[in-house]
Amino acid sequence: MTASKKSADTRPAPVISVIGTGYLGATHAAAMAEMGFETIGVDVDPAKLAALSAGEVPFFEPGLPELITKHVASGALRFTSDIASAVAAADVHFVCVGTPQKAGSHAANLAYVESATRGVAENLTHPGLIVGKSTVPVGTAARLRGIVSEFTPAGIDAELIWNPEFLREGKAVEDTLHPDRLVWGGASEAADAVIREVYAAPISEGTPVITTDLATAELVKVSANAFLATKISFINAISEMCAIAGADVTTLADALGHDARIGRKFLNAGLGFGGGCLPKDIRALMHRANEIGAGRVVGLMQQVDEINMGQRQRVIDMAIESAGGSVLNRRIAVVGAAFKPLTDDVRDSPALNVAAALHLRGAQVTLWDPEAMETARRSFPTLTYAASMTEAIEGADLVLVLTEWHDVVEADPVALGAVVGQRVVIDARNCLPIGRWVAAGWTVRSLGRPTPVTGAPVSVAAGTLDDLATIR
Repeated sequence: MTASKKSADTRPAPVISVIGTGYLGATHAAAMAEMGFETIGVDVDPAKLAALSAGEVPFFEPGLPELITKHVASGALRFTSDIASAVAAADVHFVCVGTPQKAGSHAANLAYVESATRGVAENLTHPGLIVGKSTVPVGTAARLRGIVSEFTPAGIDAELIWNPEFLREGKAVEDTLHPDRLVWGGASEAADAVIREVYAAPISEGTPVITTDLATAELVKVSANAFLATKISFINAISEMCAIAGADVTTLADALGHDARIGRKFLNAGLGFGGGCLPKDIRALMHRANEIGAGRVVGLMQQVDEINMGQRQRVIDMAIESAGGSVLNRRIAVVGAAFKPLTDDVRDSPALNVAAALHLRGAQVTLWDPEAMETARRSFPTLTYAASMTEAIEGADLVLVLTEWHDVVEADPVALGAVVGQRVVIDARNCLPIGRWVAAGWTVRSLGRPTPVTGAPVSVAAGTLDDLATIR
């Protein structure tokens, strides 16, 4: 165990096991080591374990490879497929496995959580605290306590509590080391003392701690995601009204955001949300709400989901209209494949969905993303992939900006205009500095803003003639 870290009564600090080394588990394990704990990551995938042990992360997350490399080298962090030895060596066991959506259903697949919890319980050799971090439907933890009771060896004390994660892809390391809140539910006095020791570093920084019951702890994460999804779908619904009325949804959102009760974050109109969390979580919440008879939640989440999915069709329709009524054999450049910047995650990515839909309609789609090229290629190998943004748009009849990468926002529209076939761009994330693009001769279309905006002559210096943008 880590000799340098002692609890207040001089006992050695607890050793941590993390069951599951996917996105959540790998990040949590590295963060626990950074906080000073001996940490063991457990997984059934030997290839993944070998990669992590070498400091190689199978997904893009800024800062995580460096943190893993640092603590594998220091000896504070190791990875194994032997759950029995890991559980025997550890005192606190974090369950961080996935809860994917069931095939053919909106329900969450809890098989991995149940298996991991049983694996910890039946391999306990001394008292242990099992901490669930996976996102699960309300009521799951109570059932898992039954598994712990059934499979823990006689004479050994074990307790299960729930401690939801609140990671943002692209900022997961920061969110784990310096969370904006800590929540756990169902803890006895003894368990509360242990989990506070584990999180002593962020607590000492002033991170708020909320202790509650199991059901509330389970609902916090899915409720947070449901609220954020609702906020996005709200502004996207308003963006449709703005487009019809000739209003500017971005300015409207800025004005709304100054109200402290509303805030500006997650109030950007555009292509909508995707990824492995928000869509899955709101659908799982919808399913569970229906099971227990909370009908208003079902209706609200259904509307949120439908509005979000409808944004993809709005962009597809806009592309078809911009191409003159058909995209057949038209050269379309798609900038962005990841569901958001700072990740290579293309799960339920609106960007990749739109690109694939246009391809199926006969367009010659060339795609570029600074990080998600390989994950996109594995999902849609029939698309054409470019090595750079410039290569992607070369000769294109239409450019679609579908992920708001910094490289895209800061791109030079004059240089890009020199290689594109036609200077027409659909800004589906409302992220481009329209004045610069218009001044460089581009026609810019976007969601919820007066469009199209047509450009001034290319000879005009970019960024100097915002007032020359005219509605056509």
